[in-house]
Amino acid sequence: MNIRSLLLMTVLLLGFSGISQIKSKPLVLGTTEELHSTILNENRIINVVLPPDYNANDTVKYPVVYILDGGVEEDFIHLAGLVRFNSQPWIARFPNSIIVGIETINRRQDMTFAVPNLDFVEKAGFSKDMFPKYGRAEAYTAFLESELIPFIEKNYKADATRTVIGESLAGLYSTYVLMNHPYLFTNYIIISPSLWWGDGKLLDKTHTCLLEKIKQKVNVYVGLPSKEEDVMMYEQGKQLYDNLQKNKNIKSHFDYLPNEIHSTVIHQAVNNAFQKLYPTTYFSK
Repeated sequence: MNIRSLLLMTVLLLGFSGISQIKSKPLVLGTTEELHSTILNENRIINVVLPPDYNANDTVKYPVVYILDGGVEEDFIHLAGLVRFNSQPWIARFPNSIIVGIETINRRQDMTFAVPNLDFVEKAGFSKDMFPKYGRAEAYTAFLESELIPFIEKNYKADATRTVIGESLAGLYSTYVLMNHPYLFTNYIIISPSLWWGDGKLLDKTHTCLLEKIKQKVNVYVGLPSKEEDVMMYEQGKQLYDNLQKNKNIKSHFDYLPNEIHSTVIHQAVNNAFQKLYPTTYFSK
């Protein structure tokens, strides 16, 4: 074997040796908690991501972002990414936050309020068979208020600023909470809400009056996809925004996203919501 061949073999062996020494470890995004709900009589999976500078031993507290369809296979990972992206120090649009994803068990049950019957469902283009269980929104709200939020505030360094993100039926539910329990959240990000539920009940005079009675300051973003796909959803969402405008305590933002449809709108809408709710960045301070 000549010297050139020996050198080549030595280099190759060193290269393979280097590759074999590479160590791998899990990429950890956050933690998963299993919380038993006495109110709902079931266990709920809660996913949590902490800010990068979170330190259990200091006194700093953080806002909390609640993602309603917050399972790992739902909207948790990509929306948590948006929160982290917008809170990077070179962007500094959104505050460093604790992100809480509530995994769905039966969203058609939890995200809908009680109705006397389902006669309106077929008029909206759905089948009654799709809703074997429904109307648990009030109990689900009690779970949030009395069990989940206290759990987060006891076990994590959370402050009183809370944001909720809901799309479709979760957007309907977010609207329901805004009208009936507005104190629960500071920011409501409502995307493509299914306001057809209850034959548009949340848009009637009684519920409009509930909006007008809200006394604390809240911020509301309403994002809607292309009306070419579903003109009723657009018109009802726009009516919701118009109703919000009647109360000076509600700082509302309307966002029409014509290039998105119901199934694609959430990611872009949440990013837009952050821009509208928190318009200041590192470069504009």
